[in-house]
Amino acid sequence: MKKIVLTLVAGLVAAGSGCSSIERSRDLANPDVPPAVTAVQVCSICHGIDGNSVSPNFPRLAGQQPGYIVSQLTNFRGQQRSDPAGFEYMWGLSRHLADDQINGLADYFSKQAATPNAPVDAKLMAAGKEIYENGLPAKEAPPCIACHGPKAEGLANFPRLANQHQDYMIKQLQVFKRTDQRPNTPMTQVAHLMSPEEMEAVTGYLQSFPIEK
Repeated sequence: MKKIVLTLVAGLVAAGSGCSSIERSRDLANPDVPPAVTAVQVCSICHGIDGNSVSPNFPRLAGQQPGYIVSQLTNFRGQQRSDPAGFEYMWGLSRHLADDQINGLADYFSKQAATPNAPVDAKLMAAGKEIYENGLPAKEAPPCIACHGPKAEGLANFPRLANQHQDYMIKQLQVFKRTDQRPNTPMTQVAHLMSPEEMEAVTGYLQSFPIEK
């Protein structure tokens, strides 16, 4: 799957220089291409046009905090974020992005509406809700709600987690716990305190987080 996507993305980027219309351009090195065009012509391949990616290999960006998107794209561009999903998919795509392009992409995806994700069973939901709201007191792990908010929508550089893919979140928690591939984040300390079962519970709750009408 990863090789197929990488080949497809590489082909699209290579073809970008041949696009005659800037409104359909895939040229990531051209700052004159509107960010919304880049989002639709390039980012949508993995993340969906509206940021609600279908594959758990790729995070959902719909409704994400713009500050968080900016920080992650900047880290990809500077190769500070080196987790597999980061360097395999994002290093090449982000290396030519100017600050205005990054800010524009963040604005575009932050304004997209998040859609419901697949539900998990009630027992897992209850266990995950307890961890999200109250943390793990016996391990002195803080509640997730403290940084990510009562609706899991995030705040500034703390990301939205509501309706994110469970599998993607588990993989990132393992990155925080076992590697230094995503430095300078409080999640390193938090993830070290979590068991695989606790990770499964809280990420299941977040994937199924109810969207208020």
